[in-house]
Amino acid sequence: KKLDVVFFSTILIIKNHSLTYIYTGLSKPVGLPGIHEFTAMGLLDDKMIDYFDSENQAKIPKQEWMKTCVPENYWKEGTQSRKNKLQWFKESINILMQQMGQNDSVLHVLQWMVGCEVEMQPGGKLKFLQGFWKYNYDGDDFLYLDNKGQEWGAVNYVAELTKRKWDHYWNAKGYTKNYLENTCIDWLSNLLNCGQQQLRNTSAPEVYAIKKEAKVKTNITLICLVTGFYQKDIIMRIKRNEYILTEKDGLISSGVVPNGDETSQRSDHVLKSDLSMYSCEVIHSAKKIIKFWGKKLLFCFCHLSKRFTIPLFIHTLVEAATVVATAALGQTDRSEPAISRHRPLWPTPVGGRTESTGNELATFRLQMHFPTP
Repeated sequence: KKLDVVFFSTILIIKNHSLTYIYTGLSKPVGLPGIHEFTAMGLLDDKMIDYFDSENQAKIPKQEWMKTCVPENYWKEGTQSRKNKLQWFKESINILMQQMGQNDSVLHVLQWMVGCEVEMQPGGKLKFLQGFWKYNYDGDDFLYLDNKGQEWGAVNYVAELTKRKWDHYWNAKGYTKNYLENTCIDWLSNLLNCGQQQLRNTSAPEVYAIKKEAKVKTNITLICLVTGFYQKDIIMRIKRNEYILTEKDGLISSGVVPNGDETSQRSDHVLKSDLSMYSCEVIHSAKKIIKFWGKKLLFCFCHLSKRFTIPLFIHTLVEAATVVATAALGQTDRSEPAISRHRPLWPTPVGGRTESTGNELATFRLQMHFPTP
């Protein structure tokens, strides 16, 4: 028999992971709190793991576990790397403004996003899915490397000038392809292993069952709110009289939704006339928690032999604003990586104005490297 309930409770398993770095440079100060001329952040599975801005000029960890997952010189070298990027952004913005006949009467924004996405295979091996290496100027796409890492794509004449310059040095594409498919994945794997292990050892989540009126008067809304957990190690599902509801029961829902404040929730609607016992079951790697609507919280301390994860995708959003608004970045974040493999070398400025010379190839090859994580 079909239930007249709006809900979706199938156990969902996520196998994709990503590592992304986002850099944003402004053409001038905006005089707004929290908005800096240059910011940089690293995100592991869309969760911020490190941060740098032009005011404090120090690369800092944004997750407690990051402090012990990297070598001692990681933060020192990372700070210098991002100071280099800060200077590169200033030069590149000035070049682009000149080429486009712009001035600083309005705010101009240059952004760079680079990273990789992988799929977790049986046995824990990571399979490369895609890499992204793209530039954005004043809120529009500017220059990007295709998913295969073979061609630079340009969206306007000025971007085409940069593309021609970079295409002249064919090995630059080889460098980017190697970074996206190898170096980035190595960092992702090491950080993922270190971060997940430490986060799994933290305290179990807290679960809250809330009831409120629904828009349809004959229904009530059941909200299951979970906080204090690593989102990719949690199962959330709803039971009706101990029966796990699924799509086969005619139920529909948007599933688990991240709130952006370290919590997640799912909202489901049931008939007020339904006298069944509904419960929210949350399974963590260390504990299973069952919360009944209208009943007290029941704990089940038990060993869980398998770890499941749920798809809490928060796609990286990068938007630029004018002086009147604000420049905004929405977020999406390894056992001892070899830091010596990632020197703070940096690309030539976007839109580089000089023509090729006999010695330029050697100079370019030294500069056209990749960001230090």
